[in-house]
Amino acid sequence: METKAGLNIANEGNVAIASFQGSCISDVEEIRDASARLRRHIEAHQPRRMVFDFDGVKFFSSQVLGLLLEARAHLRPQDGEVAITSLSPQLRRVFKITNLDRIFCFYPDPPAALHQTTGEGP
Repeated sequence: METKAGLNIANEGNVAIASFQGSCISDVEEIRDASARLRRHIEAHQPRRMVFDFDGVKFFSSQVLGLLLEARAHLRPQDGEVAITSLSPQLRRVFKITNLDRIFCFYPDPPAALHQTTGEGP
């Protein structure tokens, strides 16, 4: 598992799980670093799906949306997708207002997203 800049990245089979640490994700340098690390992780491991866990996050800057879109763009050539989990109602509204709720899959928690991917449950 890789940990830095408030983001943990782990693999579970052909799924990469990125968990944000902290309740506010807005530091420009940390988001840039996380984006570069995600890109390297995708290139090195070529996951079929990327799950972003927002458990405990209360605020994020618009750059985080860019990070998610970038991850999606890197996965699309292999028919991969991005799943979003553990969003608060306030953050879910951000996705709805920006119409990004139409291009990402949403799940209540990472196990639900993994179950959808693998067909196996806890």
